[in-house]
Amino acid sequence: MPVLSLADVTKHYPGTPSPALSKLTLDVREGEILSVTGESGSGKTTLLRLIAGLEIPDSGSIAISGKPVCGPHLSPTPPEHRGIGMVFQSYALFPHLSIRDNVLYGLPRSLPKKDRLAILASVLGLTGLCGFEKRFPHEVSGGQQQRVALARALAPQPRIILLDEPFSNLDATLRQQLREDVGRILRAARTTALLVTHDTRDALAISDRIAVLKSGRLQQLGSPREIYGSPANEITAALFGRMNFLPPGALGRPLAAGPVWVRPEHLEFIPLPSQPADLTGMVLRTHFYGDRQEVVVSCNSPQGGTLEISVLGDPLASFRPGSRVHLRQKAPPNP
Repeated sequence: MPVLSLADVTKHYPGTPSPALSKLTLDVREGEILSVTGESGSGKTTLLRLIAGLEIPDSGSIAISGKPVCGPHLSPTPPEHRGIGMVFQSYALFPHLSIRDNVLYGLPRSLPKKDRLAILASVLGLTGLCGFEKRFPHEVSGGQQQRVALARALAPQPRIILLDEPFSNLDATLRQQLREDVGRILRAARTTALLVTHDTRDALAISDRIAVLKSGRLQQLGSPREIYGSPANEITAALFGRMNFLPPGALGRPLAAGPVWVRPEHLEFIPLPSQPADLTGMVLRTHFYGDRQEVVVSCNSPQGGTLEISVLGDPLASFRPGSRVHLRQKAPPNP
């Protein structure tokens, strides 16, 4: 049984021309980290608020651990009774409370002191915060504040944790490290989690599955490899990085196959005449990024078009603007 189930959920805000969510059906499996991503206005925040009980859907139903929390002819379950933990974008820590007291805040007052302290020790150890109990939020780093927020959400042992853009306030280096930390912590705790993010790198790095939204509708649901390597449509393809959109028949594929999508790193340059090429063209410009070079090529094939190719390592002399090049699609790796 899924920990979280949404069935045909629709939410429309007054004064807006189209619904924020439209007939969304989605399940989150036990122990899974599912990320929801999409461009601004896709419905990500509305989805989070509906699950948390901060908004009520116009139609459809939501169930947590098999128990309906809202639906037709059903009084909505209040947020505090849904068994949900929340990690907010702004952390929402109490500045006047120590880390110890922030973490303990969400536990029932009726819980014996011994049990409360045992849970505190467990989640502080899990999140790497042992020794910081007496510090206040302003006395630790942004990454540590985020782990405090996660520890506080984990302490009551919720059925599911909702994370709202949890890495957006961090610089690039700390963001990457915290992605790894959060994924490790959630999996070590065997906690089911739904993460909302506009940054597709967060979704690719931390998720078991990814749901892609556009204008309130689900575009695709799949593993990170499926979403990135086999996008269901142009919306998903473009959202997860640069993509070459080629006309039917490109790369030697039959016209019936329809438009061809191929990512820059899935094309390679080859010498001729030793090997057959899928396309030939002329280098228009190059961009050097240290670990890779981006090469823009104008195709000479009947289909025409402009391609971007990503090449690892140092730039090569043959990629000078104006030079003729030969291309093919890389063979897929062995499973």
